[in-house]
Amino acid sequence: MTGRLIKPYGDTMNDGKVQMSFTLPVEWSETADEAARQLAGKMGFADVQVVEGRPIAGGFSFFVLYASTPQGVDLETIHAPSVRTHAMTMEEVDAYVLDRIGRKLRVAGACIGTDAHTVGIDAILNMKGYKGDYGLERYHSFETFNLGSQVAPEDLVAFTKLHAVDAILASQVVTQKGSDLKNFTELAELLEAEGLRDRVVLVCGGPRVTNLMASELGYDAGFGRGTLPSEVAAFIAVTLAHRLREETRV
Repeated sequence: MTGRLIKPYGDTMNDGKVQMSFTLPVEWSETADEAARQLAGKMGFADVQVVEGRPIAGGFSFFVLYASTPQGVDLETIHAPSVRTHAMTMEEVDAYVLDRIGRKLRVAGACIGTDAHTVGIDAILNMKGYKGDYGLERYHSFETFNLGSQVAPEDLVAFTKLHAVDAILASQVVTQKGSDLKNFTELAELLEAEGLRDRVVLVCGGPRVTNLMASELGYDAGFGRGTLPSEVAAFIAVTLAHRLREETRV
């Protein structure tokens, strides 16, 4: 027996309507439109309509299609916990750290690998923050190091060791051919090899990052689209406080 079966919604509930787009390595023509339609059908979609087909470069065409899928998922069988559970203002985080930890927390952030896109990490770390939510550089409870872009994982680990960093924020925007997963994995493995993994709060972020993906890679948390600096700050503060409390019990 299913719990809550859901399907994509278009015109009526559970009609399975979807919009998709893809590129084919062919010159655009009506034959290319038909190839796109048949390809979507082979993917398992029904009622396929090619609503847009156009050339985008020599030998390549882009298509937008509407279709229906017979597939659905049981929402009650899916478990993907969020890390956005500690709602605190900047002032509340500062007070929490002072009370529970009693010192500034050292946070290092960087776009790792060859990624040169710093918009996300800057939004979390820079004083101006994002959507009116101040970045970690403005917090009294954090000493923040923004290492910028194209930082090799081994360099970030060396910096962490040299400066006794408490938390690492690793950002990846570029995901081509799984480069983000490769870099995230390399960073976690290097920290483990250096005996630093248990000492730092390890967080990854990016537009395609989910907390479930991050946990599978060995991270403490993963933050995706729309993340506010205060959410990251609260997670770091609460996680470190809990970790220090557990250490004192041992």
